[in-house]
Amino acid sequence: MNSEYRQIFDTTNQGLVVLDRNLTVTDWNRWMEMHSSIRADEIIGRPLFDFYPSLQHKQAFTRAVKCAFSFGSFGYFSQKLHHYLFPMRNPHAGIELFPRMQQHCTLGPLRDESGQINSLFIAVQDVTEFVLYEHRLIEMTRVDSLTGLYNRRFLTQRLEEELERSRRHGNPLCLMLMDVDHFKQINDSRGHLCGDQVLRSLAQTLRDMFRKSDILGRFGGEEFVCILPETTLEKACILTERCRTSIADIELFYQNTPFAITISAGVTELTVNDSADSLIRRADNAMYQAKQAGRNRCICTPPPPPSP
Repeated sequence: MNSEYRQIFDTTNQGLVVLDRNLTVTDWNRWMEMHSSIRADEIIGRPLFDFYPSLQHKQAFTRAVKCAFSFGSFGYFSQKLHHYLFPMRNPHAGIELFPRMQQHCTLGPLRDESGQINSLFIAVQDVTEFVLYEHRLIEMTRVDSLTGLYNRRFLTQRLEEELERSRRHGNPLCLMLMDVDHFKQINDSRGHLCGDQVLRSLAQTLRDMFRKSDILGRFGGEEFVCILPETTLEKACILTERCRTSIADIELFYQNTPFAITISAGVTELTVNDSADSLIRRADNAMYQAKQAGRNRCICTPPPPPSP
């Protein structure tokens, strides 16, 4: 490689790897050195699989290599399908979401002066920042900004999906609605900043109590909802009562003054005749009954008998 091309090869802002027919590394640019922590003089002359054995088990990679050498074809490894080809540390923010660098990779043939394909190249593009940005945009459309829980729009969508899944597999499904008691008084007497603190504290308490498979969110105002897949009414009522007592035991502080909150909750179970709206309506009616009965309690409403 002449000096002009070598400068481009080593200063381009993407990884470049050259392999011979035995998949031995014949070139490894500075970008690859920096992000892989493998020096060129360590890897050049060695089989790529010595350093990245997982590539041997990627069928898409093996197929792309064979097509490149046999037919001169190009192969593409999109981030959405493969996430990455070379496992490298994420050099950006969001390591908790994406510990590995997200990559878009291109693999293609290299021909010699006689037109024979004796080697191939792999170009590695770091797309982690774009993926993080895309992830944040998606989160903004489905997460409540105050509590960090799912918002009403996303909850409604998920409820429809869980109803369909429950019917398809014959598994139980319950819905729980809860509302902070006397929340208007908190806002009026202590201010909206205190009200916001109450909602954030409540969200964190609830988040710690539910399973990862449960779908918890803020339905609006001081009202929260949890979709409980594969949960019978009996178990849902036990869980709701545990939430209620745990929340009543929380000691909150605002301007160094302690205070407590309680919730009223309604729980119901899916029937074959239910729609998302009817399930929500029945849970909401149960919650209203809990309010009417004195608050700080949960009402579990059995599903109505099936229509004749």
